[in-house]
Amino acid sequence: MTTPADVIAAEARATAARERLNGTVEQLQVQLAPKKLAREAVDSATEGAQSMARASIKTAMRNPSTVTGGAAVLILLLCRRPLGRALGLIKRPPSAAQPAHLRHVR
Repeated sequence: MTTPADVIAAEARATAARERLNGTVEQLQVQLAPKKLAREAVDSATEGAQSMARASIKTAMRNPSTVTGGAAVLILLLCRRPLGRALGLIKRPPSAAQPAHLRHVR
C-alpha cells in the first residue's frame, strides 16, 4: 500500500526533477539564442582572420622578394590590356559609335 508519506516524497522528487529540467531548458535557450550564436560566429571569424593576417605578415617579412614578385605579377595580370595597348601589342577594336569613314582600314 501507498502511504501518504510515499506520495509526498514522490511529489517532492517530481517537483525537483521538473525544476532540474526547467533549468536545463533555460540553459539551452541561453546557449542557443540566435544573437549569441551570431556573436560567437563573428568572434570566431575575426580571430581566424587576425591569425591568418599575422601569419601572412610574418611570411611576407621572411620572403620580401617573393611578395614583390607576386604583387608585380598581379599588377601585370590586372593591367595586361591597357599595357598591351600602350605598347602597341594589342589593337583597339573599332568603336561601334565611330562612323565608318573615320575608322582606319588595314
